[in-house]
Amino acid sequence: MGQNPQIGERLRPIDLARGHGLSTQAVRNYEEAGILPAAGRTPHGYRTYTPLHARALDAFLALVPGHGHQRSASIMRAVNEGVADEAFRLIDESHAQLLEDRRTLQAVESALRGLEPMEASGADADAGPAAVSGPGGTFIGPLAAKLGIRPATLRTWERAGLVLPHRDPRTGYRVYGDADVRDAQLAHQLRRGGHLLEQIAPLLSQVRAVGGLEPLEAALRDWRGRLSVRGRAMLTGAASLEVYLRERG
Repeated sequence: MGQNPQIGERLRPIDLARGHGLSTQAVRNYEEAGILPAAGRTPHGYRTYTPLHARALDAFLALVPGHGHQRSASIMRAVNEGVADEAFRLIDESHAQLLEDRRTLQAVESALRGLEPMEASGADADAGPAAVSGPGGTFIGPLAAKLGIRPATLRTWERAGLVLPHRDPRTGYRVYGDADVRDAQLAHQLRRGGHLLEQIAPLLSQVRAVGGLEPLEAALRDWRGRLSVRGRAMLTGAASLEVYLRERG
């Protein structure tokens, strides 16, 4: 954060910039973007700033880690335009998004805890008694029965991209490998938690992208840590913005 200039002190652009580890061009850009109040001018047209500008810059830089650059800029513009309620609405939206992200994380963690080891099974309920799934695979009937759902539900999930079974080249029947069973179990847990198919699909894509559950658990720990950092940053930003609002009067 910046220095603590005395009330009534006049600051040059270079003073404001150095106090916040910025370039003078960045300070000018922030002023032009409405993040800072308009600067005063000397008789020769040079910009002059005040402690209030320093507090505005403090507030903006404190808001960015929790709200992002674009939303933080919008918050500051609203404050500087005298529309504090709009600034508060933007802040509320950030908190609502953080809460939704936390709920999504909790849902995924809950789904992981709900997974159970599942043995490969033999015959597909739709395939006839002679069908066999092969090593490490199961058919739609046994999988549906294990999950307590209808085979039609698994087909719906397949169309939505939640499960991606391959087809037996001899029979054309769906064969669910270990990863497919895992995805079906996760989808089932998330559906029971009230998540929509379009919300589940990207989460399962992430599971596939990181290479399974063990890497996902590490990713979830990282995600949880980042949410905590973001939440704390929002508190820091709110405190700095409150100082600025108080000084604005």
